Amino acid sequence: MPTQQHVPQLAVALDVPDKQRALDLASQLRGTVPWCKVGMELFTHVGPGLLEDLSGLGFSVFLDLKFYDIPNTVAQAVKAAAAVGVNMLTLHCQGGERMCRAAAEAAAEATIGAAANAAAGLSGTRPLLFGVTVLTSFAPGEMPGITAQPSDFALELAHKAGPWGLDGVVCSGHEAAAIKANCPGLRCLCPGIRPAGSAAGDQRRVMTPALAVAAGADYLVVGRPITGASDPLAAAKQIVAEMASSHI
Repeated sequence: MPTQQHVPQLAVALDVPDKQRALDLASQLRGTVPWCKVGMELFTHVGPGLLEDLSGLGFSVFLDLKFYDIPNTVAQAVKAAAAVGVNMLTLHCQGGERMCRAAAEAAAEATIGAAANAAAGLSGTRPLLFGVTVLTSFAPGEMPGITAQPSDFALELAHKAGPWGLDGVVCSGHEAAAIKANCPGLRCLCPGIRPAGSAAGDQRRVMTPALAVAAGADYLVVGRPITGASDPLAAAKQIVAEMASSHI
């Protein structure tokens, strides 16, 4: 039986090139999907104004820019994200202890705002910080300069994430069970989620929603299987139902 801190939640990855399409998708999914993820493509196209728009629609906002820079730069980026209503963001664990601690200190001082925080169902007013372990697009042997297997390297970084002040890690569903068992209290956010029969695309370590929830994932990130579907709302509802049926 997986150990859960809360009912697993779904985040839709709005990996589209323009603001109107992103807002149209979000409007369709409102009330079914609690989180919207804004990544590098969309953020580069439209900027931070969209984050406030999504928050205004009642979504919890997940900014996925995977910060990786000197400690001061990352700390200031965390503060800037909180100022525009971001409830959760990512940074690379490989940025090291000083960078992660600086981000955690910045997050502790940040204020998201009561409305955005209430929409996220979170206590406190700071954004959640998730450390990227191993991208789900990496297969064994593909990580430059790293000979460890992806699962081993992900667990090694996860062991450090909690003591460094992070709330959780980004990992494949294949690593979630081991991380939850070895790192009590650490949350797992899992991209690379593909419903049965969906194309993997450029992902390598994929998992179905049911298996990811059974492994202990706290957040599931799904993009193309929802945004590329002929009926995005129906696709999202099917995934949410599968998650609910797998959560014990």
